[in-house]
Amino acid sequence: MASKGIKDRVAIVGMGCTPFGEHWDKGPEDLLIEAAREAYASANIEPEQVDAYWLGTMASGFSGLMLSEALKIPYKPVTRLENMCATGSEALRNAAYAVASGAYDLVMAIGVEKLKDSGFSGLAMANPPHDGTISSMTAPATFSLLAPAYSKKYNVPEDTLKQVLARIAWKNHKNGARNPKAQFRKEVSMETICNAPPVAGMLGIFDCSGVSDGAAAAILCRAEDAHRYTDKPIFIKALAFAAGPAEGYFSQHYDFTTFPEVVRSAEDAYRQAGVTNPREEISMAEVHDCFTPTELVLMEDMGFSARGQAWRDVLDGRFDGDGPQPINPDGGLKSFGHPIGASGLRMMYEMWLQLRVEAGPRQIPNPKLGLTHNLGGAPGRCVSFVSIVGL
Repeated sequence: MASKGIKDRVAIVGMGCTPFGEHWDKGPEDLLIEAAREAYASANIEPEQVDAYWLGTMASGFSGLMLSEALKIPYKPVTRLENMCATGSEALRNAAYAVASGAYDLVMAIGVEKLKDSGFSGLAMANPPHDGTISSMTAPATFSLLAPAYSKKYNVPEDTLKQVLARIAWKNHKNGARNPKAQFRKEVSMETICNAPPVAGMLGIFDCSGVSDGAAAAILCRAEDAHRYTDKPIFIKALAFAAGPAEGYFSQHYDFTTFPEVVRSAEDAYRQAGVTNPREEISMAEVHDCFTPTELVLMEDMGFSARGQAWRDVLDGRFDGDGPQPINPDGGLKSFGHPIGASGLRMMYEMWLQLRVEAGPRQIPNPKLGLTHNLGGAPGRCVSFVSIVGL
């Protein structure tokens, strides 16, 4: 059963996002301040007008004090939360539901991560004691299993699939080159991508998202109040979240060509938003391209491509920045970067710019509905978030 949803009851009226990258001269508090100030200014408000805050971070701080100390918040509720790589999206979801419930008038969702201080990408904390069914492989190794599984199931020659994965990386770097806040702002040739040093399985360096620092923030209010703060608000059409039973590693039925959690959360989001044909109705999407085969599989899980056909759509340019359905127009995790607590809100920041026609050289013509997608975990054992927003 799908959630009832809060379609068109909550608006985003301001957003801020730091550049993502190597911020050796800044701590997480500095990044929080930078993102929050931009969001305040975007919504034309003073900090004291915000009633409550939701802070997302995986490993860069503990408790709401991390934010209240940095922003000098005077005795207001600050909730710190984490949901693996979907942490930033979880902050947005909780903040939106708080507004929809009537508990608060004006709230902030904000996320941050300082991965360069740790040297780790992906899930930057060790697993707690467990029963031994959790894989001990690295994130690149685990996600690399998607590629040969897809090749075998759909009879796609590995040489062809290597070109498909390279084109996904090429496309996202091309988009990131047009984004002044992206971590990697240079186009990379197909030849360079294909000849890059190997990392795991079919994956090379350019198939993997980088290690980055950054923060992003959103100001939310009830829909009927939105024009008090901006003449160009965007409205939440759907928020869906799914946590799976984590059976993939030992299930005889799981084949590493899908994320069931993504399928369920996407179906829920489409029901909430009234979307019946996502391939035609979703103008653009920001998806969790932690690795290139992840993006490939997500195209089918979210209904942008038929099963076994996403590789053809990639090669045909359907998901390019100037294609019929642009995917990761800001560069995605691959090029913009992936500071865990900030990524979900960074995705929404791109929807904010695109729907307001403020995305500059990467602007998509006449966008109607935008989708953001985050997942946390690994194939067969993950959580998944999908949002749909529009005017």
